[in-house]
Amino acid sequence: MKGESPSRRHILTILVENRIGVLARIAGLIAAKGYNIDSVSVGETMDNSTSRVTLVVHGDDWVMEQVVKQLNRLIDVIKVVDLFEEDFVEREMILVRVNAETSSRAEILRIADIFRARIVDVTHRTYTLEASGDEDKIRALLELLRPFGIQEFVRTGRIAIARASKASPRKLERVEGSDEKGHKKSTAAAK
Repeated sequence: MKGESPSRRHILTILVENRIGVLARIAGLIAAKGYNIDSVSVGETMDNSTSRVTLVVHGDDWVMEQVVKQLNRLIDVIKVVDLFEEDFVEREMILVRVNAETSSRAEILRIADIFRARIVDVTHRTYTLEASGDEDKIRALLELLRPFGIQEFVRTGRIAIARASKASPRKLERVEGSDEKGHKKSTAAAK
């Protein structure tokens, strides 16, 4: 029921058709519910006519359920999954430029090695590291690099995927009005 559950982090994965304005409509729908998008990541799937949008949003369960239902009604949305109750894998990538004076370079390289980060750019005074992992790993890396002087960093936002069943392959349920791959048929193709 509305307002009874606490606000929690929800990761929504949304399969959409690659059309102009789809992301704006999705963001507008979330904003209309009064929620801020903490993270957004978009990329093509194996089928270049579709993209996967990964959103991280904080909200109570009732409102998020309504958001998922409304997202499913958008014409360009093929499928929406809230990974909140799913077992999933998530990653984020960061590029961080840190001061790297001669006296601290070896220590920065040890930290990079521990976090499986790569040095992707070097100057006389800085290293730029690339790392990927979950939110805790990224936060821990930043905390260890902070004493050296972080000049700048950029983060991709989270991407996530549901874990595959280890017992047997999951069968996709066929939704009414969908093709053999489970995609909604467009109204133009149905005529």
